[in-house]
Amino acid sequence: MNCDFRVGPWTVNPALNTVSQNGATAHVEPKVMEVLVCLASHAGEPVSKDTILRAVWAGTFVSDDVLIRSISELRRVFQDDARDPRFIETIPKRGYRLVGPVVRPGDKSDPSKPSESTPPSPKPVYRRNLRWTIGISVAGALLGMLLLMNAVGLRERLLGGTPTVHSLAVLPLQNLSDDPKQEYFAEAMTDALITNLAQSETLKVVSRTTIDRYGHPDKPLPQIARELKVDAIVEGTVQRSGDRVRVTAQLIYGASDRHLWANSYERDLRDVLALQNELTSEIAEQIHTKLRDTNATLKSPRRVNPKALDAYVEAQFHIEQERGLQFHKDKQLAIYEEATEAVFYLDRAIQQDPDYVPAYVAYFAVLDSEVCPQLERLPKARSALRRVLELEEHNVPAHLAMARLLMQYDYDWAGAEKEYKRAIELDQRSADAHAEYAEYLANVGGGQLEFGYTPEAEKQLDLAQALDPAHDYFADAGQQRRGRTLDEQRQAVEQKSPNDPYALAVLAKNYAIAGKFKEAVEMYERCLTLYGWKDMADVMKRANARGGPRYALEEWMRASENYQKVNNTVTLVVPMAFTYSSLGNNDRAFAWLNKAVQQRSWILIYLKRDKVWDPLRSDPRFSALLQRVGLLE
Repeated sequence: MNCDFRVGPWTVNPALNTVSQNGATAHVEPKVMEVLVCLASHAGEPVSKDTILRAVWAGTFVSDDVLIRSISELRRVFQDDARDPRFIETIPKRGYRLVGPVVRPGDKSDPSKPSESTPPSPKPVYRRNLRWTIGISVAGALLGMLLLMNAVGLRERLLGGTPTVHSLAVLPLQNLSDDPKQEYFAEAMTDALITNLAQSETLKVVSRTTIDRYGHPDKPLPQIARELKVDAIVEGTVQRSGDRVRVTAQLIYGASDRHLWANSYERDLRDVLALQNELTSEIAEQIHTKLRDTNATLKSPRRVNPKALDAYVEAQFHIEQERGLQFHKDKQLAIYEEATEAVFYLDRAIQQDPDYVPAYVAYFAVLDSEVCPQLERLPKARSALRRVLELEEHNVPAHLAMARLLMQYDYDWAGAEKEYKRAIELDQRSADAHAEYAEYLANVGGGQLEFGYTPEAEKQLDLAQALDPAHDYFADAGQQRRGRTLDEQRQAVEQKSPNDPYALAVLAKNYAIAGKFKEAVEMYERCLTLYGWKDMADVMKRANARGGPRYALEEWMRASENYQKVNNTVTLVVPMAFTYSSLGNNDRAFAWLNKAVQQRSWILIYLKRDKVWDPLRSDPRFSALLQRVGLLE
């Protein structure tokens, strides 16, 4: 059954891997479509799991999990419920049954075909008159203008031909492998495809930062294209089995949801870089764009050592685990253990392949913790980035990582600026490079514009926004945004991230800066509870009842001081320094800022621009602190 058919109100097009209803179209992966076709071929009958696996994955060993995920995806598309199925029914211990009505073209029951007993509609008779003639002329002129302007892809829909693509987004490639950890391999494939396509001289490619929220999209592709402000979208899957890798990809024109191109590739894992380049080249050819020759790996891709790749994937898993533990109570040891495991596997990757660039770059990710930077890992991270730049001097992410290392850990501001400028020189179309350089300029300048930006920093930020319009580069941590009041910020938090402890902490900090301690206490209580510090939240609650919000913050500080003495934790540096400054307790604020210097905490690079430090600026100790971190000449 390779022709179109209907399942209830849904039209299924196997050739395009689409399921549509009332003008809304959902794209499914080729294997998911094959599962649907298999079920439709036996509509109303139970089909065993073995039968489906043999039909769809013939000659390939896959587990039931792959089939389960495919059925789950079909239910999502059909808006079906496994507990009360209207389309796909699970037959316990047997398989599945398509219970929705299936209609093929030409069936008598096909509602799209006219009944033989239905008389033909009478042809309307028109009188040629002046009003009709003028109406047709105006309509023709309007249609011509719309075609000329190509409004909403109209020219392509009416006249055919390949539409013009000036901007494109690569959605995160979906991991179909049995091992969930291969998600990091799929992420690496997505990164590579974005990086390679960004070498186009004319194509605007949305950054990875922006597309992350579309990891498992539940919106129609035209809507995603509108949100990302792009002409076209690339979506696909990655499946790894042993030393083989299979990638499927399709190119969709967003305005009309038109399928432009699709292909699948299966290669030895060692040739994954060549596969990435082949995929990039095919997409570039389809949209008639040329790639710059600045990336040597596009010209002569090297082979990948599977054991090095396995170790790298395992390291990424532990890095992700470590980041998920940050700020949580009593997790300092767990964070250290996860970081140690990550370094162990990165070392193993380098042992297997001494020139494996992704592993070298990842050492910095282990070091760069928001809570407690692991300074004993600094020498290895530094030497690893130097090695990357020896192997691939054109590697923009490595230059950006080196810039951050020099700025935050060495206080080498001149060296950091050199790296940022080199990253922009290598890729002037990198929105992230311009945005990070803007942050550097604001940190150094401490401007009077909102968020401490300087005019030069604003210029770089404007460039970043123009290059990647879908990403809000004028947003800041949590739900902060340029021009957003505290009340508007709170409204955004409650609507978008009411259970995000980090967003709550940022809002609490801003309330404290403004002297609104009542609201700050409320936000901090919610934040601390979500991070597992319920005992501290209870301290604040009891103190607030006894002596009010300011007293609650002071009691929280006292309880945290006692906790730190017993547990010798570094987790508290950030909130302690912030809160003491807002309370006007300069002595304790500087005591914790000194701890921050010892830890190379990220809060120090914002000393010139963060309003939280305004109460300290007139204190001579603040100038001394600026000098220690290289911000005072």
